[in-house]
Amino acid sequence: MATVILVRHGRTTANATGMLAGRTRGVLLDQIGQDQAALTGKRLAVVPLVGVVSSPLERCRETSRFILDHQTGSLVTPVEEGITECDYGEWQGRALGELAKEQLWSTVQTQPSAVTFPGGESMATMQARAVAAIRRHDATFEAEHGPGAVWVAVSHGDIIKSVLADALGMHLDLFQRLDVGPASVSIVRYGPNRPSVHAINTDAGDLSWLGAGAPPADAPIGGGAGQAPRMPGA
Repeated sequence: MATVILVRHGRTTANATGMLAGRTRGVLLDQIGQDQAALTGKRLAVVPLVGVVSSPLERCRETSRFILDHQTGSLVTPVEEGITECDYGEWQGRALGELAKEQLWSTVQTQPSAVTFPGGESMATMQARAVAAIRRHDATFEAEHGPGAVWVAVSHGDIIKSVLADALGMHLDLFQRLDVGPASVSIVRYGPNRPSVHAINTDAGDLSWLGAGAPPADAPIGGGAGQAPRMPGA
């Protein structure tokens, strides 16, 4: 089974000022976001990636470049509309503090499956198209590179949370229990029986084990032995 590493873009100027950027063009990483993305690129340098797929928005493409800068060879780097940001409609470009006063805000927090943003898309539609895109690319990379293939999808907070919720078998109404920070790494494998989630919202730690080849298809009863520790200086 292939492995997808879900990376959220680094912090942006909109994140720093509390604005819901949505699909607004020209929203770029600030200096902290660039540093975060560079650190994630260095973390992933030990992983032999077969591709980096990005949301079309600038902040994700910027983050993708930091990852690609630490990889060798020529990688498949498609842009995927299916993992672009949620269409927040009339909420786009507004301050989060202002939006928190809207009646819809509480529904977003407690029953996102019932939310359709005014002039935008529903959160259920957002999840469906994001999960479909991730699974489609995952199957393609596995078919082309084998079950040990590892690839990266660079996307947005709500998109990644919705993909993780699907992989965990969680109802969309529970996805606000998950947190996905800027430039964080989450890891999912889509096996023949079920998805398995190996990490959520990490910003540190060794990832060299991801290059160890195809994992077993079945879950180890009792938890298994885990990954072999990487020795200092290895």
